[in-house]
Amino acid sequence: MRPKRASTDHKPKEDRHFVTALARGLEVLACFRHGETTLSNQELALRCKLPKSTVSRLTMTLTKLGYLIHIEESGRYRLGTACLALGSALLAKLDVRKIAHPLMQELANLTGTSVSLGVRDKLSMIYVEHCRSNAALTLTLDVGSRMPLVASAIGRAWLAAASDSDREQALAQARELDVKAWPGMQAGVNKAMEDYRTLGVTCSFGDWNKEVNGIARAFDPGNGLPIMAINVGGPSYNLTPEFLINEVRPKLLDLVRAIEDALPQ
Repeated sequence: MRPKRASTDHKPKEDRHFVTALARGLEVLACFRHGETTLSNQELALRCKLPKSTVSRLTMTLTKLGYLIHIEESGRYRLGTACLALGSALLAKLDVRKIAHPLMQELANLTGTSVSLGVRDKLSMIYVEHCRSNAALTLTLDVGSRMPLVASAIGRAWLAAASDSDREQALAQARELDVKAWPGMQAGVNKAMEDYRTLGVTCSFGDWNKEVNGIARAFDPGNGLPIMAINVGGPSYNLTPEFLINEVRPKLLDLVRAIEDALPQ
């Protein structure tokens, strides 16, 4: 595995080059979650923790630029085609997806699972590639789906592979977001760190969804790209922890090594 990189997170309030208005506009766009079609100014204001008047100005600007579409009948907003252009351009440049896809599909078919490649976005992991087997009992997820950073196997894999400072910052944000649930989250992360050292993977057996089991491994693709992780999972009634650990884990580790070997140095 490639060496861990230094932290790249910045504290906006300490950076004189940080453009607050731009950041707020991007926060508005980030409010749209997988499966959600439209949001109102009120919903956006709650999620961004900004005054509704500020959000109204931001949505108007984003609409004029094509990043949002205003639905006059309901007064709500949906993502515009300018966002699609940005996302498509990014995915097209992720060569690691082209390398990983056939290997992921082979593993999915061989094990009857769903295999996903994800990158971190704040307290979530976003799928940028997703393969499922022909088996009927697989997860109905796809590219763009979000997994919780602390509770999912793929999120825990990122935490295990991240630099100490990046991991500590992410966990501090998770703790601040839900203080009451933090002891349980911390216990899960501590167990995941130990699993990563002893098994080479992180696990989530019903932690983020009681009906879903999964294991994951992270890697650094280099070339300025962020740490990525590959998750293998599926319904808990079909994929037992024993099957994932004993049968799937060696194949997942081989898959990640194959991707790392194929990536340009």
